[in-house]
Amino acid sequence: MQQLTSGKKSIVFVLVPLILSAFIHLWNLTGFPDIFYDEGVYMYRTMHVLAGEGPQVGFFHDHPFFGQLFLAGILGSIGYPDSLHPLADVNSIQMLYLVPRILMGLLAILDTFLLYKICEKRYDSRVALFASVLFAAMPITWFLRRILLDSILLPFMLSSILFALYAKDSSHKKTGVIVSGILFGIVLFTKESVFAIIPLIAYLVYENSKARKMVGLWFIPVILIPMIWPIQSFVENQFSKWIGDILYQVHKENHGFVTIAGIFFAFDPVLFTIGIGGIVYAAIRKDWLILLWVVPFIIFLAAIGYVQYFYWIPILPAFCIAASRLILDFINKKSTKKMPSLAAISAAGLYGLIISTILITSNIYGQYEATAYVLQNVHNTNIPHDKSNTTIVSSPVYSWIFKYVFHVSDTLSDYRELLFYPFNTTNILLVADYHFMHNIDAGKQLQDVYNNTTSVKKFQGVVSNYDFSYPFTNMAVNYEGRDIDIRESK
Repeated sequence: MQQLTSGKKSIVFVLVPLILSAFIHLWNLTGFPDIFYDEGVYMYRTMHVLAGEGPQVGFFHDHPFFGQLFLAGILGSIGYPDSLHPLADVNSIQMLYLVPRILMGLLAILDTFLLYKICEKRYDSRVALFASVLFAAMPITWFLRRILLDSILLPFMLSSILFALYAKDSSHKKTGVIVSGILFGIVLFTKESVFAIIPLIAYLVYENSKARKMVGLWFIPVILIPMIWPIQSFVENQFSKWIGDILYQVHKENHGFVTIAGIFFAFDPVLFTIGIGGIVYAAIRKDWLILLWVVPFIIFLAAIGYVQYFYWIPILPAFCIAASRLILDFINKKSTKKMPSLAAISAAGLYGLIISTILITSNIYGQYEATAYVLQNVHNTNIPHDKSNTTIVSSPVYSWIFKYVFHVSDTLSDYRELLFYPFNTTNILLVADYHFMHNIDAGKQLQDVYNNTTSVKKFQGVVSNYDFSYPFTNMAVNYEGRDIDIRESK
């Protein structure tokens, strides 16, 4: 009877964060957040794969291919986009983005479950419950709603950590190590920058197997799987370009580590502050799972020139673990009863739920309306580069829909193409959103196309229920969702 009660309690413990995660990561996906530039890039690459054009888009080697292959495999299995029967209206455009964002939401729910199991295996059920509730509900985890490589790789990374922990079981030791290595090889084949997590999993494999040969076994797929990427560039006679692009990606300048730390604090001061405190506490307690998860990655982020706010995604689970351990250990020193722990977990979940609900009930309008307007007002022939056609210039947020869903000829993949190739038609239609205006000084060609067009329609960007007046937050929400200016040739 006691065992049954314990089993029921365990089910309730895991269901609570999963239900929270399902609400926060699946509600109003087309309303919040706005469509970020990189989401358009990854959707463009996914559609490029679905169109049978291969995993490599153009000649720029910035990331490996698994992200677009994974999305193409999942979306292609449901007949996307044709199964949606898309039309040139706002509802259809929303559906085109809704489907991949549902996939991101489902991955976030899986992340929550995997985090619970990691904590349950490493610590206990109370840490598992607290950490997974924080991960499910805290405001910063809205980043996972975006269609990003970091969101795609996270469940593979968490699974790799979990299988490394299972290497402690003698009956599954070798299998757990091999599966962990394969999963982390997929992580690196998704985004190379996550190599900073290698010390953590290598340590866990050694700690749980007590055998160096197991660490060597783990490294075999970790090395071989991402090698597909440079090998492909070599086969395509682009290896020197691959090296040049990697060096460019590492050294290009952006807002820097201080800025993305400020964004983290601005959106989630509670988790940021308690998480940092928890990391310090982990150093005192020599909790190597937290330290090796966070410290090498933060050093890496601080050392490279180019960082984005969503680069925090791979270590958000560690912040949640660190915060939960700090709070629960403090409570346990004050009281041996379970009620204070459950009260702290409930308070954290309620706080996160309230703030996150305010966030996710915001709405964007302009990006979908602008896309529909272009489709309704461009009537090109099926002959590419026909002089009577109109060249559509936009960011990938819109271009993948024009080119791969509605097959509009003379659609540039990205407005930056103008920096390298002239357009071949008499007319031009420009989607001058915030991202374009932010980069208009990148070249005279962008300035010329703006100056040689006139505004014909404007759409409002984000309508928000939340005050984004914190410092630094222009980078996060409301970045792409400013007013959008549709411009045509004068």
